[in-house]
Amino acid sequence: ALFDPIADRIFVLVAISTYLVEGQLSTAQYFVFLTRDLATAVGFLVAKGIPALRPAVFRARMLGKIVTVLQMITLLAIILVPELTEILILAIGVVSAASIVDYTIALWRGRTRSSTA
Repeated sequence: ALFDPIADRIFVLVAISTYLVEGQLSTAQYFVFLTRDLATAVGFLVAKGIPALRPAVFRARMLGKIVTVLQMITLLAIILVPELTEILILAIGVVSAASIVDYTIALWRGRTRSSTA
C-alpha cells in the first residue's frame, strides 16, 4: 500500500524531468506537475511533526487519484498529441489545488476525530 504511490511518484518525477530536459515541458509546467506531490509530502511531514496531528491517517483520496490519472494521460499526450499538453497541465493544476484543499480538510477532520475519541 505504501510502495505503489511512491512508485507512481518516482515514475512521474523521472518522466517529467526527462520532458523538462528535452524541452517538451517548461519549468512552470514541470512545477504544476509536482505541486500536489510536494504539498502532500510537506503536509505529511508537518502532520507527523505536530503532536495534535499525529493520529490523523493519510489515505488515498478521490481527487488525488484523479490528479494521478491526469498526470499519466498528460505524459502520454506529450508524446502522442502535444497540442493537448497545455490544457491537460492546466487541468492538473486545478485538480491539484482542489486535492490539496481536500487533503488539508481531511487531515484537519482526522485530527479532530482522533483527539475526541
